[in-house]
Amino acid sequence: MAVSQQTSQKKKKLNTLGYLQSLGKTFMLPVALMSAMGVILGIGSAIDVIINTYPFLDSFLLRLISNFMITIGGFAFGNIAVLFAIAIPLGLAREEKGVAALAGFVAFFVMNLSINFYLKETGLLLSDMSLARKAGQGIILGVHTLDTGVLGAIISGSITAYLHNKFYTLKLPTGLSFFEGVRFIPILSAMVFAIVGLIIPLIFPLFAKLIAGIGYSIKSSGIFAPFLFASGERFLLPFGLHHILVALIRFTDAGGSEVINNQTVYGALNIYFAEVKAGLPISPEYTRFLSQSKMLFMMFGLPGAALAIYSTARTNNKVAVKGLLISGVIACIVGGISEPIEFLFLFIAPLLYLFHAIMAGLGAMTLGIFNVGIGNTDGNIIDFVIFGILKGFSTKWYLVIPLGAIWFAIYFVVFRWAILKFDLKTPGRSETVMSGNLKGYGASNILKALGGEKNILSLDNCLTRLRLEVADMSLIDEKTLKENGAIGVVKLNETSLQVVIGPHVQFVKNEIAKLMKNND
Repeated sequence: MAVSQQTSQKKKKLNTLGYLQSLGKTFMLPVALMSAMGVILGIGSAIDVIINTYPFLDSFLLRLISNFMITIGGFAFGNIAVLFAIAIPLGLAREEKGVAALAGFVAFFVMNLSINFYLKETGLLLSDMSLARKAGQGIILGVHTLDTGVLGAIISGSITAYLHNKFYTLKLPTGLSFFEGVRFIPILSAMVFAIVGLIIPLIFPLFAKLIAGIGYSIKSSGIFAPFLFASGERFLLPFGLHHILVALIRFTDAGGSEVINNQTVYGALNIYFAEVKAGLPISPEYTRFLSQSKMLFMMFGLPGAALAIYSTARTNNKVAVKGLLISGVIACIVGGISEPIEFLFLFIAPLLYLFHAIMAGLGAMTLGIFNVGIGNTDGNIIDFVIFGILKGFSTKWYLVIPLGAIWFAIYFVVFRWAILKFDLKTPGRSETVMSGNLKGYGASNILKALGGEKNILSLDNCLTRLRLEVADMSLIDEKTLKENGAIGVVKLNETSLQVVIGPHVQFVKNEIAKLMKNND
């Protein structure tokens, strides 16, 4: 009985670190959508640039294709707050995630209706849109309201997720039973956010000033701003909190604000795509926080580190380690996913990770100094081609190649020297022959290594990691986890655990969830 109560208390325990890493995970669904839509928008914009550069290619069909892709690709950037409002409760909900997502939309919409009511009744609603935008007002889902942006979505999404997790099993008296359980959540969200919407206009200016202050601190760093951003992202990555920093800079006033086509746009990524969609010159002031901030270490540095790891592996392990490293390099260069390589040395040699974080910052700062103008999100070869090469020489994409060669050489030399000098046990360095487990994932073995289904209080995943709450951390078998495909294990506190799997983590999570359900 005492054990059961202790488990229940741990399950209910709220800690800031655990919440923030869970919140950061929810950002990845809309960000992935934006990345894909950004590619479509970028291709459409690139076709337009090519036509304008080479008039003999101009044709009605190409113009039609270009305009169509720009229209479709741009939808996510005009509705980013709505996407976050839906994705946050979807990601934070423990069960009935579809209902949570619907409730998130209801909450966000009702909140803006309530804000509109407050502005009208207090005489603060400005009919002149040029004046309204200066006062922070805008049109969201057809409603004239305060433009709270992603911050408003975080507020509505987080509160909705809390209400959902607390009340989705609520039972009502027999006469009201139709409205109980999951059907009660959208209703409750509407009721709560009708009130929250009346409070938002009173407190939001404080949040806006805080965000603006963060943005001012970054901007006042001058040429060092991208260094602080890129290095900070790498330092936060092991804790799963890097998405918070990225979202702050790319989607809020902390990343800057510009008036484009008579509309105020907030955040570096939003500004970039607003410029692309409007056919305006690209501002390197904002792209220095976007895809280019990752390119030197993603496309060149980490592959150099991977080559160093391979070259220092024992001869009898090179065949096994080759597959591991090649898949990691492909994830970096094509997918823009760095963890499969980073977690090979993060825990073995933290000083090498420190070096990596500094080099990431220096890479972002260097491209910023040269006014390179390559946007989107991932720092991979797809972004390099579509948002660099295809948009012409004005992006200065050609500077990435020689600088990248330098980053590759530096990473290779430093990593190889450190591995040999300090006999670091990177993959393939141990005396035992590496097994084929590196080539696949054993879901049943991973479940056992996590202490079994009774030890798992919650199971979810982000882009590359399993994210868990466990009852007893001492039951976690790191050795077995790594023997069955895990790249790394991060223990955030006594109950919060992350297991780094890689790009296929969703399938591993689904298989574990299926095993847990069958074992019930």
